[in-house]
Amino acid sequence: IAESGTQRRLRRRDVPQRTSALQADGGGRRLAKPPVRKLAKDLGVDLSAVIPTGPGQVVTREDIRGAAEAVVSPPPAGARVAPPAAAPAPAPGEHRLPIKGVRKATAAAMVASAFTAPHVTEFLTVDVTRTVKLVRELKQDPGLAGLRVNPLLLVARAFLTAVHRHPDINASWDEDRQEIVRKDAINLGIAAATPRGLLVPNIKRAQSLSFPQLSTEMEQLVTAAREGKTSPAALADGTVTLTNIGVFGVDTGTPILNPGESAILAFGAIARRPWVHKGTVKPRHVTTLALSFDHRLVDGELGSRVLADTAAVLEHPKRLITWA
Repeated sequence: IAESGTQRRLRRRDVPQRTSALQADGGGRRLAKPPVRKLAKDLGVDLSAVIPTGPGQVVTREDIRGAAEAVVSPPPAGARVAPPAAAPAPAPGEHRLPIKGVRKATAAAMVASAFTAPHVTEFLTVDVTRTVKLVRELKQDPGLAGLRVNPLLLVARAFLTAVHRHPDINASWDEDRQEIVRKDAINLGIAAATPRGLLVPNIKRAQSLSFPQLSTEMEQLVTAAREGKTSPAALADGTVTLTNIGVFGVDTGTPILNPGESAILAFGAIARRPWVHKGTVKPRHVTTLALSFDHRLVDGELGSRVLADTAAVLEHPKRLITWA
């Protein structure tokens, strides 16, 4: 049935008006689509100060980017520059601490690592009673007099043994060339908490060191880090890292990879727990290991084998000899 002009006009008035995808700013002076408004927020651009060039006086992405570049670009010679805005005063009960130096660099590195390398973390609880007993015996050994012998030293040796048995994990990811770069040298990083922040100096070719040499290197590395004497060379070219969270009484955690490395092992606190040993429940020394690895170059099987071998050495330290 044909529709008259009057009927068409009445029908149009009855249809609800669709809400526009354009939004004005708080003062109602600028129109912009939600993605453009988000871009302005991300770039720190005041939308109300942007001159719109789009149809219907709509702010475009190009307008936002142009405004952002104008803020970043240096002013012309002779131009008057407004003084920087004063830092906000702390609210009652707040204390603001500037982030700089080692702490700032560490924060940036950890963010880059967390959002670049796909992390996978596996956990394994292990009976380390024999390792604890061996540490006590080694402390009484005259050949190790003057050296710092502790469970962390045994964990480091166990981890090096596992990585040496599975060399594919000792690698890095070359994003530009889309290649896995396997390393011959195991440069073992030791995470050290210092007054300036977290540092991860590494022991070069740690797999080639004797037990006393490894003890000496670990002690010197941590001491230098805490005294602020770590050299840039000591922080470069690490391949895997060991972090001792057990020293703080923490059972386990999810460690974040040191940038450019393939794996990091977290060593948790050793505690006496009921454990099935030779068919009987007995109090045993138990700890939990957590291994995070870059899933781009380390698959689940390889990561699991490295973690299992590390645990096996700590459960039966004599494997340090048989697997050498």
